[in-house]
Amino acid sequence: MRSVQRTPWHPFPPDPELLRDVSLVCLAGGIVGVSFGAIAVAGGLPVWVPVVMSLVVYAGSAQFSAVGVLLAGGGPFAAAATGLLLNTRTAAFSLAVAGIIGTGRLARLAGAHLVTDETVAFALAQRDPERRRAAFWISGLGLFVVWNVGVLAGALAGSALGDTATYGLDAAFPAVLAALVLPALREDAGIRRAALPGAALALAVTPVVPAGVPVLVALAGLALYGRGRTA
Repeated sequence: MRSVQRTPWHPFPPDPELLRDVSLVCLAGGIVGVSFGAIAVAGGLPVWVPVVMSLVVYAGSAQFSAVGVLLAGGGPFAAAATGLLLNTRTAAFSLAVAGIIGTGRLARLAGAHLVTDETVAFALAQRDPERRRAAFWISGLGLFVVWNVGVLAGALAGSALGDTATYGLDAAFPAVLAALVLPALREDAGIRRAALPGAALALAVTPVVPAGVPVLVALAGLALYGRGRTA
C-alpha cells in the first residue's frame, strides 16, 4: 500500500471562491504589467527588454526597481543589484511552499519560478495539501500568463507614446513602488523602524552618488529591523 506522501496528486474541481480571487488578482497584475511594459519602452528601452525581463525574472517590484534605475541613468550593475536585493524575500517564500510544489525536478524548477507574494498567499490559505498545491499552480500559472501578456501589450503600446513626461508616466515608477510598500509599513513597526532611516540616508546621498546607488544605501536601515521586539 502506498503512503500518503507517494500518492499521485489528482486535480479536483477548483473552489469557485479561489477562482474568483485568482481572477481578480490576475486582472490587477495584468494592468500593472501593461503599465510596466508601456513605461519601460516609452522611457527609451527597446521592446524586448521588459518582455524578456518579465519572462526570465518575473518579479514585479524587482522589475520596476531595476528599470527605474536604468531610466534614471543608473548602470546595469546598480539596476541588477537593486532588483536582486528586492527579490531575496522569495527565498523564505520558497521554503514555505517547498512541500506544496511537488517532488519532480521539473515541477520544482517551474514552481520556483512561479513563487510570488500572491501564489504563496493563495497556497497557504488553503486547509489541506491537495488544495494548497492546486491553489499554488492555478494562481501561479494564471498570474504568469496574464503578467507577460500585459507587459507585451504595454511594451507595444509604449513605443507610440513618446515622451513619458507628456503623460505624467515618469511618476508611475515611484507611485507603484510606494503602493507596494505602504501596506507593509502600516502593519509592521519593525519595517517602519528600518524604512525611515533608510529613506533618510537615500535622500542624503542622492545629490552626490550615481542613480541607483541611493536605493542600495537605504538598505543600511535593515540593521534596525527587529530591534525592540526582543526587548
